[in-house]
Amino acid sequence: MSQLLERAQYLLSAHNARQLPADVGSEVAFAGRSNAGKSSALNALTRRNALARVSKTPGRTQQLVFFQVTPDAHLVDLPGYGYAKVPMDLQAHWQAFIDQYFRTREALKGLVVVMDIRHPLREYDLQMLAYAVQRGLPAHALLTKADKLGRGQQMQTLQKVRKELSGMYGDSVSVQTFSGESRQGVDEARTVIGSWLGLNPSAPGPGAA
Repeated sequence: MSQLLERAQYLLSAHNARQLPADVGSEVAFAGRSNAGKSSALNALTRRNALARVSKTPGRTQQLVFFQVTPDAHLVDLPGYGYAKVPMDLQAHWQAFIDQYFRTREALKGLVVVMDIRHPLREYDLQMLAYAVQRGLPAHALLTKADKLGRGQQMQTLQKVRKELSGMYGDSVSVQTFSGESRQGVDEARTVIGSWLGLNPSAPGPGAA
């Protein structure tokens, strides 16, 4: 069941391919621009307030951080992007590392892209979605911080983003509104992630619409 996500605990951080855990089981990766609410989303989905650090300094995640849900199921927090004040060579290293991860990682079963609902579909978001689509992996967009908008604005943005993503990627990318603060959309997202990780016996598996 997706409630197993509550068992998530820190496993390791990888700065290069040699430090990655064995390429077995199932993984779901999380990507998002700095300050999009990725850490808050991970904490809300696992009901662990401090699983992923919520930093006041955007761009703090500088490695691939693995959280173990079961011995065969993991969540992977990808480096944030946007405001991180890091040298260009380090940014180039991240780019090459993540590119290799997406191209070669057999355990990777899906990608969650976290976007601030007030600023969706930025260049980085589309780049990460493209990684998943090119690999034939399903992707799910979380429009976070939905509590910052009224219900009407939420639905308007959701419809717009859904239409744009459908035009670009067909049914490869699903989308929903989400708020770690109010817990809006948490159960829906947990169901999607749980199915990708094989935690929902009765739910459709990876690749299902």
